[in-house]
Amino acid sequence: MEKRGSFGSKLGIVLATAGSAVGLGNVWRFSTEVGANGGAAFILIYIACVVFLGVPLIVAEFVIGRHTHKNTADAYKELAPHSPWVLQGYLGVLTAWIILCYYSVVSGWTLKYLVSSIANQVTTVEDSAAYFIHFTSNPWMPVLYMVLVMLLSHLIIIRGVQGGIEKFSKVMMPLLLLIIAVMVVCSFSMPGTEEGLRFLLLPDFSKINPNVFLSAMGQAFFSLSVGMGCLCTYASYFTDDSKLMKTAGSVALIDTMVAIMSGFIIFPAVFSVANVAPDAGPGLVFITLPNVFQMAFADVPIVGWLFAVFFYLLLLLAALTSMISIHEPVTAFLLERFGFTRRNATRIVTAACIVVGVLCSMSFGPLSDVHIIKDMSFFESFDFLSAKILMPIGGIIVALFAGWKLDRKMVYDEITNHGTLHSWTFPIFMFLIKWVAPLAIGLIFFNELGFFK
Repeated sequence: MEKRGSFGSKLGIVLATAGSAVGLGNVWRFSTEVGANGGAAFILIYIACVVFLGVPLIVAEFVIGRHTHKNTADAYKELAPHSPWVLQGYLGVLTAWIILCYYSVVSGWTLKYLVSSIANQVTTVEDSAAYFIHFTSNPWMPVLYMVLVMLLSHLIIIRGVQGGIEKFSKVMMPLLLLIIAVMVVCSFSMPGTEEGLRFLLLPDFSKINPNVFLSAMGQAFFSLSVGMGCLCTYASYFTDDSKLMKTAGSVALIDTMVAIMSGFIIFPAVFSVANVAPDAGPGLVFITLPNVFQMAFADVPIVGWLFAVFFYLLLLLAALTSMISIHEPVTAFLLERFGFTRRNATRIVTAACIVVGVLCSMSFGPLSDVHIIKDMSFFESFDFLSAKILMPIGGIIVALFAGWKLDRKMVYDEITNHGTLHSWTFPIFMFLIKWVAPLAIGLIFFNELGFFK
């Protein structure tokens, strides 16, 4: 068996782990949720959910992964042998694989839109909705772009932890943050952006209702990539002197900052165009924004072109940082459980995801009439199964396992590095992970299934 990898520096740990959390959800899903739930008030609730729900769950996964230094399946097997808790390890691996299969499809869309932006097609097309539908329903073009992004993530994963994941994260995460900063400045320079800034900065508490709270909790939970083995697997590569609580805080801070700054890119632009609504829904990124870039920069087309290129480059980088983190738990499981080399384990995962990814991609075209769960296509079924079922269940199990099953002293030793760090946050962590997190995720779970609608 190959020697197990590990991260080589504290900066690499933070950037790689933050990259696993930062993804399309920070731009695409966050903007959709903010637009649909009233802006600034939603953001305040979202930040509170990240602090009191997201960070404890990140720390819990860190404790499990760093203590065992094993892939997520073997970590639970070591900590709770011959018990039902072991199933959570396999659930995490399965969830990661399912997400990667359909996430690669959307990631392929970002690559297509980057290429089209460079070719000056996105901001000049007359009907962006028709353009998007024509592309996604094509029988082979979206498949090609899906395969290309899968191969990009494959080339990173195959190089290992330090030579692949850490090296990529050290380059791409700063680049991603730089692009965001530049685009925020550009967005602020648009005419009529004051209304967009008011939408993001001045909370209207009259718009808050129970569903807004549940949406904010759901966004915090999904954005941080908890419950699918990524953070647990990455933590297994941490050095023993890593500060888990500090790293979790840094990851949550970067993830939240990327999401909010993405809002500062999108909504000033949206509000600068009179006939575009902020709650345009999931089509905001691929259908609405091309129109926004075209209309907002009608007098200076070159600026609209640059804005589109950098925006879809940002989306692609965010997609790739998440894809490698979703790829790694499955690769690590095959490598360590079955003794494959990293090269062969990576090949198996990539090939399996491409095969199923083709079915998910064709769900918008030739296979649109094929239904798997009720009246849902391959893509919709995989999205529903992972986001609405497996991830919430996984999050609840992680919280219960860390809060109720694990030895309290072991958890304390991991968080405080055997008493060498300050421990004043430990009682707060235990209260949140034992009581608050399971209840909150349970509410999200039942809300997503439609119990409160």
